Amino acid sequence: MKLYYAPGACSLSPHISLREAGVDFEIVKVDTATHLTEGGADFKAINPKGYVPALVLETGDVVTEGAAVVQYIADRFPEAGLAPANGTLERTRLQEQLNFIASELHKAFSPLFSKTASADAKEAAAAQVGKRLGNVETLLSDRRAHVLGDAFSVADAYLFTVVNWTSVTGISLGPWPHLTAYMQRVGQRPSVQAAMKAEGLIAA
Repeated sequence: MKLYYAPGACSLSPHISLREAGVDFEIVKVDTATHLTEGGADFKAINPKGYVPALVLETGDVVTEGAAVVQYIADRFPEAGLAPANGTLERTRLQEQLNFIASELHKAFSPLFSKTASADAKEAAAAQVGKRLGNVETLLSDRRAHVLGDAFSVADAYLFTVVNWTSVTGISLGPWPHLTAYMQRVGQRPSVQAAMKAEGLIAA
């Protein structure tokens, strides 16, 4: 398998998930501004939508959209225990959290990365991000170790990836102590450390 990624982008989530699964894969860096891979290939020929992640399977099929990619990884390698079984309420809870992270938290950050968004738009976005981080704080307030409870899942890979953007957008996690502890805890996982080192996000 081959994962197309941009350093620190939402593609970090499937990168972490693949490392959690302990499988062989290749990573290919993409410049999201030019839509070229590090080798100079046209990334839009792989994913016409032009954004990461894109996971190319051994068959040549391409899976896109982060929440779908991580669930594919979890189902492809069930022995890794990255998702509850399909058809269970627990699996629905996973999908519930993935949808929340994708549609409410991930998207709320978008104006903060925009070069054209106004100061007012960025201020409103920061407030919305804070509101959604408050929702996560409430979830974690029962002192659960991970999003679904005791076990690490692909929802944790995605949540860690998105919340980590606070470090580059100037949002302090100070108001949310349970979330702060969660980020520190998940950030020490070997898979997370390895993925971040491979993407150049932390020192190797």
